[in-house]
Amino acid sequence: MTAKITLNLSDEVYHQAELLAQQCHRSVSEILVETLENFLLPTAKPVSALSDSEVIALTQLRLQPVQEQRLSELLEHQQCGTITQFEREELQVLIHIYEARLLRQAQALNESVRRGLLEQLQG
Repeated sequence: MTAKITLNLSDEVYHQAELLAQQCHRSVSEILVETLENFLLPTAKPVSALSDSEVIALTQLRLQPVQEQRLSELLEHQQCGTITQFEREELQVLIHIYEARLLRQAQALNESVRRGLLEQLQG
């Protein structure tokens, strides 16, 4: 089920979404929907409630390549001291997404081992 809504975005946010959409050869709408889903859904359902295939898929969870590239760029700007306020805010969002995915991936790895889907990690 989907719901159709109207959003009022700042010019900066829209411009950033537009740039990302161009880089990915996708629509701005698709980028905004995916961004909201990535931000809001990673912890929507407990890993223990997922099917085996869903749990295994989560063990491979990564940022989108474009997000990884942008995160690297923003971290470099931060290290060089050339990061703008808008970039700092964008960095915080990407870090949140990264951390949420990393946590979800760790939960999935734990659940996979618990279910016997993967061997226990040695380390």
